Amino acid sequence: MVNVRLGDTAPNFQTETSQGKIDFHEFIDGKWTILFSHPDDYTPVCTTELSAVSLSYADFKSRGVQLIGLSANNAESHKGWIKDIDALSPNGPSLEFPIIADEDRKVSELYGMLDNLDKTNVDKKGIPFTVRTVFIIDPEKKIRLTLAYPASTGKNFQELARCIDSLQLGDKYKITTPANWGVPINGKTEERVIVHPSVQGEKVKELFGDDVDVVYPYLRFTSNPEKKQSA
Repeated sequence: MVNVRLGDTAPNFQTETSQGKIDFHEFIDGKWTILFSHPDDYTPVCTTELSAVSLSYADFKSRGVQLIGLSANNAESHKGWIKDIDALSPNGPSLEFPIIADEDRKVSELYGMLDNLDKTNVDKKGIPFTVRTVFIIDPEKKIRLTLAYPASTGKNFQELARCIDSLQLGDKYKITTPANWGVPINGKTEERVIVHPSVQGEKVKELFGDDVDVVYPYLRFTSNPEKKQSA
């Protein structure tokens, strides 16, 4: 099993999906990509996840992000399951992105997705299904973020969109994002970002002008550069 770490090149593979055969590196093709796994087709939490992300897929596409799911079933099973997913939101769009057919668990093993915690999360042969794993991969095929939810807990796709926003903003500007950034808490939403620690001296003024709130020498807030440009 490959130990996939942040900064690694996403391991390549060739596989069947609900939309035909793919080579994963060719699929990425210079785009931000989210690879996420589901334990099994025709299961309750997985069905709500796919329905939710199908409804929000346009939001991901607007960020230049493509999605690809994975479940430990064959492609024909996926195609039948997609009909149930689409029917769950009859007024929404049909599921547009592919689901990897990983019945033999080769991709799951390659990415370390298999469940060692929940002993009930297995198929009829006793082979473990996956946990709910997420990999955000950048256009250079580098792993930029990983998450793993237990089989009992559905993913929060709004959080994945927030993470994409943070990663893309940080790549474009010398900033990082604080705790709970972009999340409404007690009626307030933290929209400010943090000046990257590597930015020092005259470079701070060059990049951010006078719009820097110095709380500590190491904690310096500034306005979101994207919102300043659109104002």
